[in-house]
Amino acid sequence: MTGAFEESLRKELNLLSIELKENQINQFYDYFQLLVEWNKFMNLTAIIEMDEVITKHFVDSLSLIKAVEEIGAKDYRIIDVGTGAGFPGIPLKIAFPELRITLMDSLNKRINFLNEVISRLGLDKIEAIHGRAEDLGRDPLHREQYDLCVSRAVANLSTLSEYCMPFAKVGGYFIPYKSGKIEEELGAAKHAIFLLGGSVKEVKTFLLPGTDAERSLVKIAKNNGTSKKYPRKAGLPSKEPLK
Repeated sequence: MTGAFEESLRKELNLLSIELKENQINQFYDYFQLLVEWNKFMNLTAIIEMDEVITKHFVDSLSLIKAVEEIGAKDYRIIDVGTGAGFPGIPLKIAFPELRITLMDSLNKRINFLNEVISRLGLDKIEAIHGRAEDLGRDPLHREQYDLCVSRAVANLSTLSEYCMPFAKVGGYFIPYKSGKIEEELGAAKHAIFLLGGSVKEVKTFLLPGTDAERSLVKIAKNNGTSKKYPRKAGLPSKEPLK
């Protein structure tokens, strides 16, 4: 592992008041190496330069602590919907080992990558599952089973809420990671969130360290069970977002 990697990661995580042990730093470095290696033959991420991966993937993922300050002291059950290359789920698992994480993605080849990362990093209490949110959101094994549902997937908030709210248990939260100005998007999604059994509790807005990239974590409380009508069948949440 390079000293530059450790120095950069520790410096940025210091801004989030997150301290890691040496083995956790090593796990992040191994994850970075696997990401670069596998990215040569499959499209995992456009971001592969070390400092950018640290800031835009690792630190961005761990910024969840801004919305869930107690996350390091809990064994929350969390599902990461549309996890892609494992963000934010794997960084959260490395930094907060007590978390129980389910990584969900609709592409099998990404699941293969995630399983390789889990194996190589020696992570436990974490699984990668293949499927679409529209299907797994109706599966009793996953529907309303999670303390937190998180997602960095790119979709408007109405659509993303329909994909994700069914996974959160009553009393839990759905927390999407959003970029840029979100006031208009948030306003347009409030009724959809209500229909799905939730309400917006707070929005944490901040700049990623050393960048002018604005990020928002929308903390959506799951107040009531989601109606059996949702999620609708595959394709509909994105073609016809709830209003």
